[in-house]
Amino acid sequence: MSISGDLSGKKIFVTGGSRGIGLAIALRAARDGASIAIAAKTAEVNPKLPGTIYSAAEEIEAAGGTALPIQCDLRDENAIEAAVAQAASEFGGIDILINNASAINLTKTEATPAKRFDLMFDVNVRGTFLTSQAVIPHLKKSAADGRNPHILNLSPPLSMKPVWFKNHVAYTMAKYGMSMCVLGMSAEFKRDGIGVNALWPRTAIDTAALAMIPGVDTAACRTPEILADAAYIILNRPAADCTGNFFVDDEVLASEGITDLDKYAVVPGTKDFLLDFFLD
Repeated sequence: MSISGDLSGKKIFVTGGSRGIGLAIALRAARDGASIAIAAKTAEVNPKLPGTIYSAAEEIEAAGGTALPIQCDLRDENAIEAAVAQAASEFGGIDILINNASAINLTKTEATPAKRFDLMFDVNVRGTFLTSQAVIPHLKKSAADGRNPHILNLSPPLSMKPVWFKNHVAYTMAKYGMSMCVLGMSAEFKRDGIGVNALWPRTAIDTAALAMIPGVDTAACRTPEILADAAYIILNRPAADCTGNFFVDDEVLASEGITDLDKYAVVPGTKDFLLDFFLD
């Protein structure tokens, strides 16, 4: 079953989209001819993490979209404001924000250095909040023009169960900070017609960042395209009604009648996947 929708003409701002999930979401939109700003830190090739804002832009253009690569450190509020202003000026506005950028450090309390704690909070929580803050005036204009504006955060459903905290308190707090932005902003901006939602994978996703974590078997993962297709469905829903949700990728696809997910498996035919965090 194919996924219906159309993001042609949409103006999209993606954080951390030089590779992985962010890039997959961008490429899905590019196939419709969307204009996409890739705001990420990587401008030079890193042998450990393939992909830069420029290689991402080339892929977006090849897929049929218009790309704007912007080097942006989400820890710098001035850089965020400048990046958003540049994208809005280049595209004539912004309709969709994808808060994808995230830092991860899966350490227990005594093994978490202050600089790692600060990085996760600076990127995940502060970066998400300030990027949303900078984009919201453009999304209000998008709503006034009837262009169905959305914010989509790549963050999990909120749960206060200790099991999700005990092994990596700092990381969980940082990811939940992104989710709390959804909880609050969806209610705050509902009357403005801006949809604010979260999306999270059921299984681990095969990305370059995941491959750097020792002991992870990427053969038991799914590809970023499952999140790209789920995001595509969400972003095509009416923002006025679709807001404040904590979506899980396979549930979004199932709601559209898509239940055969084998094409998203890194190894087709896999039945036992490595499950992601935060889902009971």
